[in-house]
Order: sequence, then structure tokens, then C-alpha cells
Amino acid sequence: MCESRPSRRTFLGAAAGAAALAAPALAREAWARAPYAHPGVSDATTPDEALALLYEGNGRFANGQVMAPHRNMARLKEVAKGQRPFAAFLGCADSRVPIEIVFDQGFGDLFVTRIAGNVATPEDIGSLEFGTVVLGAKVIYVLGHSACGAVTATMQGSEVPGQISTLYRLIRPAVKLAGGDVDRAIAENVRLQAETIAESSPVIAKLVREGKVKVAGGVYDLESGRVTPIAVG
Repeated sequence: MCESRPSRRTFLGAAAGAAALAAPALAREAWARAPYAHPGVSDATTPDEALALLYEGNGRFANGQVMAPHRNMARLKEVAKGQRPFAAFLGCADSRVPIEIVFDQGFGDLFVTRIAGNVATPEDIGSLEFGTVVLGAKVIYVLGHSACGAVTATMQGSEVPGQISTLYRLIRPAVKLAGGDVDRAIAENVRLQAETIAESSPVIAKLVREGKVKVAGGVYDLESGRVTPIAVG
């Protein structure tokens, strides 16, 4: 009697299942091998110190007294060997909000993710997990800005081309709370996205509970250059 042999489909299915089981372990191993810069890249050793550095930098920027630290070739070569940013950002993709410049920082200081409407998608949250767990950022900061087109478009509810409207569902809860006030909707969106990051990621939630990371947020004013903090949590 002829011995039965597994079909190609069965073999591929088993292989895919094994790969799926191995993926988390492989990811952790890859993250563990991520390069670190030497100690002293940042003066921030606690979340509060990291936040203070950010607000001090924004104050310099808004007052026209920028130091432009860490923006030379020596720093470029230093962080080429590894990165240790002291803060991680979820910001809007708006070209008028260059986050390193707004906070007067330089190469290797900030780990930045940007998306229209500064919404916390799974992909962005995953990147922020990497920025904190692996790279050691002490703060996750959600940065909105005045006159945000994504928030305004969500309030208007008008039809738009392509896939941009997929962001509406993530911004709509803030719009509902704002009662027709665009500025309030922008602020509420920052707060809600920050809370989503802090609560939906077990990895980040653990760091927050342990006091190793703080999730914060603010709104950048396009005309003054100042960031106004938003209460989170």
C-alpha cells in the first residue's frame, strides 16, 4: 500500500504557522541587537527631565534664541554608531511643523513618527514601542498644531479623494467632543491619541506604570511657534 504524503498546501500551511510562532521571538532578538549610542547622549534621566528639555528647547525656538545643538558633522558621526533619543514623538505630517527644529534639538535627540492628523495607528504605536523599549526614550509626546487640515476636514465631513478619509474615524471622537470648535477639536485629538497610546499598548502601559516613560501632548501654534501643553490622562 502506498504511503500517503502531505500535500504542498499542507506543508506550506505548517511552515507559515511555524514562522508566525517564531516571529515574536525573532523580533525581540532583533530589537535586543539594536545599537545604542554611548552614555551621555542626553542629559535626561527621567521622564520629567526629558519633558523639561523639550519645553526649554521650544522656549528658545519661540523666543528666537535657538542653540541648534547636535547639528554638526561631529554629532552626525557620533550617532551613526547608534541612537539613544530621549523623547519619541507622534506628530502631524504638516510641513510647517518640523519637530526637531520646533524643540531646538538635533541629530539623535528625538525619535519621530509623523502622520496626517497625528493619529495613533497600530503602525505608529509599534514604532513608539521601539523608540521607548529599545532606544530608551523617556517621553512619548503627541504633537498637534493649530489649523490642522485633517481635523478641519473631519469636522466638515466632505468627500475627499483617495484614502485620506480613512483617518476620519480616528479623529471623529475628538470632533464630537468639540461642539464645532476647531481649536478644541485639535486639543481633544491630541489628548485622545495620547491616551490611546498609553492604554492600548501593553508594552508602553507597563513602562508608564513603572515610571520609566511618560505620555504627554501639546499643540503647536503655527504663528507664534509655541507649544501649549495638553493634559493627558
